[in-house]
Amino acid sequence: MIEVTRNNCSDIIHSMAKVVVFANQKGGVGKTTTTVNIGAYMAEAGKKVLLVDFDPQGNLSSSLGIRDTDNSVYEVLLGQISVKKAVQQTPQKGMDILPSNLNLSGATVELGKVDKKDSLQFLKKALSPIRDSYDYILIDCPPSLGVLTINGFVAADTVLIPLQCEYFALEGLKYMYSMTIKRIQKSVNPALKIGGIIFTMYDSRTNLGKEVIKSVSDSFRQHPEMVFSTVIPRNIRLSEAPSHGVPINLYDRNCIGAKCYEKLTGEVIKRV
Repeated sequence: MIEVTRNNCSDIIHSMAKVVVFANQKGGVGKTTTTVNIGAYMAEAGKKVLLVDFDPQGNLSSSLGIRDTDNSVYEVLLGQISVKKAVQQTPQKGMDILPSNLNLSGATVELGKVDKKDSLQFLKKALSPIRDSYDYILIDCPPSLGVLTINGFVAADTVLIPLQCEYFALEGLKYMYSMTIKRIQKSVNPALKIGGIIFTMYDSRTNLGKEVIKSVSDSFRQHPEMVFSTVIPRNIRLSEAPSHGVPINLYDRNCIGAKCYEKLTGEVIKRV
């Protein structure tokens, strides 16, 4: 277990939550898996956590057993319901979720009707009423660099980049880091920090995974803090947990995937 002092007073006053966005323009890199499991281990460590599913596919929501909800982040963005009404509990004690549904895919149209600068502030404004209710708010964005992901960047203090240990994921990282995030910092969120790169889906049986890790680590030799030391392996139990609607710590906390996410979460808490 991660050892973090916990205050059991029910009337504790929280400071403003640290907002972390998990982003990668490439799909299938373990972004949602990383978001939900880091959130779960943060909650186990005594942190009050809110997950924000900002992907129309709603995989983060369904991985916690939430499907076809009418009270979602989309309705919050449109002002139809309050964010407090949309937030739901998850099977993990201490971890809530602001769920998503397919209606969010229409948000790009709705956001396009307003001033460009305002359209990038929607998520930040939506989270404002509850930001002091949590220690961490973790945002899972779609695998693209459209208006939803940019809203995530604008709302966040820190971006974490899950990176699958494969060649094409490495190519996408170069563009995202050098172009997208730098532009966001320059134009709309100068306070956004790059928290680091998380290696996921590592297969120790192949040379490619080792080469990707070496290549990225060498690229950031002058800034080793940009790369998390804990590597997440390919693990069947990690793949099975979402179908049971629970994070890995509630599904099989003794598997290698669970132990790695627990260790990674300790790193994240120290850094973010």
